[in-house]
Amino acid sequence: MKDGMALIPNGLSRPGRNVSIHADRVASGGNRTRYQGGIYDCIWKKRIGTVFPHQFEWYRDNNLRLLPSQTLVWGGFIILLIKKKIEMEEIMKKKSITLLLTGAVLTAALTGCGANGSNAGAAASDSGASADTENAETPADTDNAPDADTAEAASGSSYKVGIVQYVDDASLNQIVAAIQTELDKKSEELGISFDYKNYTYNGQADATTMNQIATDLIASDVDLIIPVATPVAMVMQNATAENPRDDGSLIPVVFSAVSDPVGAGLVASMDAPGSNITGTSDALNTEAVFDLMLAANPDIQTVGLLYDKSQDASTAAIAAAKAYCEAKGITVIEKTGTNNGEISLAADALLSSGAEAVFTPTDNNVMTAELAIYEKFIDAKVPHYGGADSFALNGAFMGYGVNYVELGTATADMAAAILAEGKEPSSLAVQTMDNGIATVNTETAEAIGLDYSMFADKCSSLVEIQTAEEFN
Repeated sequence: MKDGMALIPNGLSRPGRNVSIHADRVASGGNRTRYQGGIYDCIWKKRIGTVFPHQFEWYRDNNLRLLPSQTLVWGGFIILLIKKKIEMEEIMKKKSITLLLTGAVLTAALTGCGANGSNAGAAASDSGASADTENAETPADTDNAPDADTAEAASGSSYKVGIVQYVDDASLNQIVAAIQTELDKKSEELGISFDYKNYTYNGQADATTMNQIATDLIASDVDLIIPVATPVAMVMQNATAENPRDDGSLIPVVFSAVSDPVGAGLVASMDAPGSNITGTSDALNTEAVFDLMLAANPDIQTVGLLYDKSQDASTAAIAAAKAYCEAKGITVIEKTGTNNGEISLAADALLSSGAEAVFTPTDNNVMTAELAIYEKFIDAKVPHYGGADSFALNGAFMGYGVNYVELGTATADMAAAILAEGKEPSSLAVQTMDNGIATVNTETAEAIGLDYSMFADKCSSLVEIQTAEEFN
C-alpha cells in the first residue's frame, strides 16, 4: 500500500463482496470510478498539509476508518469530506440511495507515532457512524400527476421490464426490437435504467409456456410487463390480477399489437382501460383492405378467409370481412388452422374451392406459416392480402396496416411514463396507430401478373418490398 490512508465507506457493502476502488492523487476536482454499474464521484474538497497518494478500499465491516499505511507525523489539519451522491443498481428495487458523508473535524496534536495513528483511525470510524442514508420513493409509488420532484426522484432508478412476444414472426420481432430501442433511448434521456434483457421471452404460441413465463416474471418481481399480441396479453393480465404484490397493488401491463382490446376483454374501454392494463392496438381497417382488393380486381366473385379461429385478434376483422362481402354480393369461403400443417391444408382447400383472392387479418399463426404457403398462392395466381406488412415480407401479395416500428415505440413510451412518471395504466387511453400503409411484394405481384399501381391513390403510403424472413 502506498503512503497515505484508506477510506472505508460506511453502509455500502454487500454481503459476500470485497471491492477495492483505487485512485491516485485525487486532489480537488475528484476522480470517477465504476462499481456495479453505478458511477461514484469521490471528491476531496480541501486538503491541508502534505500532498500524498491515497487509496480507497471497500470492506464488508461497514466501518469508516482512516488507516495510515506507515508512520506519519501529523500536524493539525482539517479534512473536509463534502456531499457525495451515489447511484447504485441492484441494492434496492426502485430506490434512489443518496449517501451524505458529513464533514468530520479532526484536530489532533500528535506527539507519538503509534498511539496517535490509532486514535486517528478511531476518530474516522466514529465519523463514519454518522453517515446518513436516505431512501427516496420512486415515481411508481406516486400519484398520477407527476411534478418536477417526481421526475427528479426517478433519476437513477432501475426498473425490471418483462417483454413477452407471442411467437417468432417478422411483425412481432419488429415490434420487440422497436420497444427495446426506445427503452434504451428513454434510459439515456431520463437517467434511469430499464432492465429488459434478463426478462425477454418468446411464448412460442404455447399456452403452457406463456403461463410459465408469467409465473417466472411475477416471481422475479418485475416492475412492468409488455406482452406483444393478444394471446400473451390475456395470459399476463390474468396472471397479474391473480397474483397481487405484497402491498395489494398489481404489476402494470402495457400490451402491444392487440387488435381488439375491448373485444378480448383486456380493457373496459379504449379511453378508460381500468385496472392495471393499457397499451397499443394494431386494429385493422378491414374495409380498406377489401377496397384495395376490388380496385385490383373489380370482377371478383369469391373470396377466401384464412385465419386461426382460436385467436381473438381475428374475430372482429373476420366479422367485418363477411359483412363487406355480403354487402357486395361476394361469396365467402372460410378455412382455419391452428398450426403450420393445418394452415397449409386450409390454403389448399381455399384454392381448390375456387377462391379468387384470400384475406387474413392480423393473425400471427398464419403469418408464421406464410413462408410455407405463399408459393401455393403464386402458382394458382391468387393474391393473398394480409393484415400486416410482414405478410408481404414473407411472400404474400400485400400486407396492409400499421407501422410496427411506430407501434413498438409508442408502447415503450407508455411503459416509461408509468414507471418513470408515475402514470396509472387505468387512466392511460389505449393508443391506436394510423392505418393506410399498403406493403406490396413486387416479386409476387409480377409472378401473379397483378397491377397494383392504383393503390398509391387509395392509401396513405405504398411500400414495395421483396420476400425475406426478417425486416432489415
